[in-house]
Amino acid sequence: MRTADTLEIFVPFWGDPDLLDATIESIRAQTDPDWHVTVVDDCYPDPAVAERFARESDPRISYLRNEVNLGITRNYERCLELASAELMMFMGCDDLMQPGFVATVKAAHRRHPEAAVIQVGVQIIDEQGQVIEPLTDKVKRALMPRVRSSTELGGERLATSLLRGNWLYWPSLVFRTEVVRRFEFRDGLPIIQDLALMIDLVAAGETLALDPTLCFSYRRHTQSASSASLLHGSRLPDERRYYASAETQMAARGWTRAARTARHRWTSRLHAVTLLPTAARLGERSALRSLLEHTLERSRPGQDTGDGSARV
Repeated sequence: MRTADTLEIFVPFWGDPDLLDATIESIRAQTDPDWHVTVVDDCYPDPAVAERFARESDPRISYLRNEVNLGITRNYERCLELASAELMMFMGCDDLMQPGFVATVKAAHRRHPEAAVIQVGVQIIDEQGQVIEPLTDKVKRALMPRVRSSTELGGERLATSLLRGNWLYWPSLVFRTEVVRRFEFRDGLPIIQDLALMIDLVAAGETLALDPTLCFSYRRHTQSASSASLLHGSRLPDERRYYASAETQMAARGWTRAARTARHRWTSRLHAVTLLPTAARLGERSALRSLLEHTLERSRPGQDTGDGSARV
């Protein structure tokens, strides 16, 4: 039975069924048993997934299959439509909760009941579940604010920090449902929509509770959607357009430091620089041109991907 304190976990699924099983088992192992998980299958072709959940006896575990393939963003929206508890999350279908995750999140919420988002401590694992620390995550760790205990962050300081470099881990974020429902996912930003949503929330006056307790394992694959799109150029123009939009958004808010950070987008540029040797080694000339353009081109204000306004 769901209670007012139940954490609703939505798992948008398209991926490896075995890794999904591991995800579900990590949820089942929580020290706080007051949770409910719903797997939202985006028409994955393997019928064994539905068969596996048809045999599930735990009433806290539900399975739904979309009638048609919605894609990443629309499936997130579908999950949000289904949410009914005070707290909800969009968990990755290959990530793992450590046993204290639910308890940690609820404790942070009790300490910061007005915070719209909760970010806990995260470790990185590879395809085999081994703990790793790639360069990307070393940078994220260096950029993340240093806090010793659960701390509420917001305003221009948080916006500037996130625009300097997105240190959040989307699948581990927990949201207050009634707040996140007021904001739209940006169209055309499937890879960096987490940053766009967070900046929209912060610009509207919402806050984030950062709890350093390590209780979530984020799986980083050798060939992830984001890294492949960076190398082949599909993500870079979107990033430039988004940062230009964010610069305009921050300037309109009067947050000049955040606007300047969005304009320079140094971390985004440096990330492109680190990929140049790989593109050169593989002989990817189009990727080289795209990476160089991303590194050298200045974002132009007014290139927006959406108005970022709250729903009414």
